[in-house]
Amino acid sequence: MNVNLSISGMSLDELLSAKHFQTFCRSPSDYGYGNTIEDMRRKEFSRIGDMTYLDNAGTTLFPQSLLDGFMKDLSENVYGNPHSHCISSRLTYETVEQTRYRILQHFNTSSEDYTVIFTAGSTAAMKLVAEIFPWTPNCLDNTGSRFCYLTDNHTSVIGIRGITKIINVLSVPVEPEDMLQSKNLESDYHHQGEYHKTPHLFCYPAQSNFSGTKYPLAWIEKIRLGKLFPLGTPGCWFVLLDASSYVSTSPLDLSSYQPDFVTISFYKIFGFPTGLGALIVSNRVTHLLRKNYFGGGTSAAYLSGEDFYVPKASTSDRYEDGTISFLDIIAIKYGFDTLERLTGGMEHIQNHTHTLASYTYSVLSALRYANGASVIQIYSDTEFRMLDVQGPVINFNVLDESGGIIGYSQVDKLASLYNIHFRTGCFCNSGACQKHLRNSNMDVKQNLMAGHVCGDNIDVINGQPTGSIRISFGFMSTFEDARVFITFIIECFIKKPTYKLYATESLQRQYQTNRLTESDTSKEVQYLQNNRSHCEDVCLPHNHILNNVSMASNICTCKSREISSLSTNHKAITLAAIYLYPIKSCAPFQVSQWPVTEQGLLFDRNWMIVNENRVCFSQKNEPKLCLIHPSIDLKKNIMIIKAKGMDPIETPLMDDSDAKAPVCQNKVCGDRVHTYDCGEKIADWLSRFLNRKCHLIRQSSNFSRFANANRKGLLGVPHSTLSLVNEAQYLLVNRASIVYLRQQLESSDIEIDQLTQRFRANIVINGSQPFEEENWAEVFIDGLHFQVSGKCNRCQIICIDQHTGEKKKDVFQTLSTCREGKATFGMYLLNSSCSLYPALLKVGSPVIFAASASRQSKNTAK
Repeated sequence: MNVNLSISGMSLDELLSAKHFQTFCRSPSDYGYGNTIEDMRRKEFSRIGDMTYLDNAGTTLFPQSLLDGFMKDLSENVYGNPHSHCISSRLTYETVEQTRYRILQHFNTSSEDYTVIFTAGSTAAMKLVAEIFPWTPNCLDNTGSRFCYLTDNHTSVIGIRGITKIINVLSVPVEPEDMLQSKNLESDYHHQGEYHKTPHLFCYPAQSNFSGTKYPLAWIEKIRLGKLFPLGTPGCWFVLLDASSYVSTSPLDLSSYQPDFVTISFYKIFGFPTGLGALIVSNRVTHLLRKNYFGGGTSAAYLSGEDFYVPKASTSDRYEDGTISFLDIIAIKYGFDTLERLTGGMEHIQNHTHTLASYTYSVLSALRYANGASVIQIYSDTEFRMLDVQGPVINFNVLDESGGIIGYSQVDKLASLYNIHFRTGCFCNSGACQKHLRNSNMDVKQNLMAGHVCGDNIDVINGQPTGSIRISFGFMSTFEDARVFITFIIECFIKKPTYKLYATESLQRQYQTNRLTESDTSKEVQYLQNNRSHCEDVCLPHNHILNNVSMASNICTCKSREISSLSTNHKAITLAAIYLYPIKSCAPFQVSQWPVTEQGLLFDRNWMIVNENRVCFSQKNEPKLCLIHPSIDLKKNIMIIKAKGMDPIETPLMDDSDAKAPVCQNKVCGDRVHTYDCGEKIADWLSRFLNRKCHLIRQSSNFSRFANANRKGLLGVPHSTLSLVNEAQYLLVNRASIVYLRQQLESSDIEIDQLTQRFRANIVINGSQPFEEENWAEVFIDGLHFQVSGKCNRCQIICIDQHTGEKKKDVFQTLSTCREGKATFGMYLLNSSCSLYPALLKVGSPVIFAASASRQSKNTAK
């Protein structure tokens, strides 16, 4: 497929060339800091490797020399608590004070005009302003203060209204267009009476964290002097400037623009330290501020038995409750020093990052499909021509050839195949998100009712995007980063191959229509009784969980429907394979029959491997996990673990939850689980094979984790218990769907069984048509009744060859293309409450299904 461009008929190679990129540089110094950028990347950011990092608005990356200088300082000096008076503490106090001066110097001001108050971050700084601002409540003789904020603001700003509401202060949102289009209102304080004394607060971002739009810093003085009213309301207006996004790549001159409050986070500038920010407050307003709570180090004197408290005279001492993060504060000096040494200052960083952003914006805007449709929908208020109105942030969504939205979650998964890192969602800026995506207030509320919450992967609802994609450049970003990203967009969305029509005759001949109806209950009972499994075939003498398996009747107790007999003219759908994964993310253990419990397949994903911080490994970050082969020996009551080049190791199946092993807490897909460590011997075995420190942990039987089926509106699955699985008790895939997918792959050297194992299913069926399983609501196998809980959204793990650990992009890209942008494959199943356990599942058993209501209505229409 040809790539259409609207830039003077340039070819793709020309568009991606360094020569074309240079046309966006107004001078040689606009990019690369005097041709030192590649050397900087090699020496300071070698850990990046082949990663393309484009989330600098989330956090920039710290240079190695910053960390080296800081650690050298800590290793050579002793820093005591600055509230003490010994020599080490005085060293800390003086170093912190020097750091305050350095921060003010960076913003071209001094301690005569501003004071630095250290906080836990920009959010904490905003909360502090809300708590100490001299609000006047609304009352009979005074309309009170107003808290006004630009709708294009971070959540942390909007959250101030939670405080103002309690004290009866009105919060008013202001649209950016209203401010940009308004004319200056010349005020005359002599005609305002007492109202000019009422304090009001207006907050806006120097740079939008959503789109990178830079709002005029000239607003500060106009609002303060009463020449521009956000509401047309007279009074004494103060300005809170959120500079967090802005100062990461742009110089802020507080001698030219003098807001009353400025909030920043240092990790946005240097990448380190995190959890540290500052409120920079103008000294002209400090006498007006109020404070209720007082913490350690803030008082000149107080009484514990009497309401007597006198704060310290220093503004910073008064508002820094408790011991500040003094070691992290010391790191700030090395941040400023390193940034200045590597780049020459913020002006150079601004030029460098703007050049990269303007080039990338220009190319993305020009990309077209063969039919002339745009590939990218950019959400911006500017055309990236002037660096004083636009930061190095590009916010967009990818479109298909018909103009429909390709969900950000899908694009993110594809980007992970290229090791490209960016951010998706609404970026904690609901106002800008609503504006650019054209989502109404009702849309947001309905999306919440549909299950979408901030930060999840539900990217499109009813054809409308719930969020977008944001790429952002930092001081260490390069032209190669931009080129790789643009190439990714072209390869995945413009040059994507068309997929073949399904034409496997052998599978077409297998087509048949097994489904449930609503009559003749006796047929269901008779069929299941005739096809019940013989549990005696499994020898399970020593496992207490299975003591009663031979007595279990595999007959569903649900009598509300019948199962029609299988058609005699067509091959039945059967259970083709059973896989369980004793150790999460490791190789499968294939069986011909296996016990089923209330939690799913016995011992499926009961163990997982974690790092030394107790974070679970997956094949996303450790592909070698697929080379670890666990197997279960029910007769000996052991799990045997094998790996190439290693002697086999065993661990007992007996649950040691009540033994001496301490129980720990871990998380699986956001859920809290209780686990215990399986010991140092097996930890050492795994650590040697993976060449990294790790432990094997097991889910405790004393703790129950439940599926969220109730949120999906499923019936008959109350309190379905889960092992360490991600979503549901079982994952079902259809071999017909796998055959179809294999047909679409340009390289056909992947065997069906190899491709099947990439999808890591528990239940593999011999279906008659590809993706017919997506129309099922319920499944019956051996009389066991399963509820379908949803489709499985795939990630880059399906690109990993489960026999070698090698990763290739083609499977995920092909799946995404042939599924029209949604990489779903396989269905999640949950046990129904009407089944009896323990029971037995056997390969070769018939599979019967109930179609979903939507499917049944389509069949009725036909």
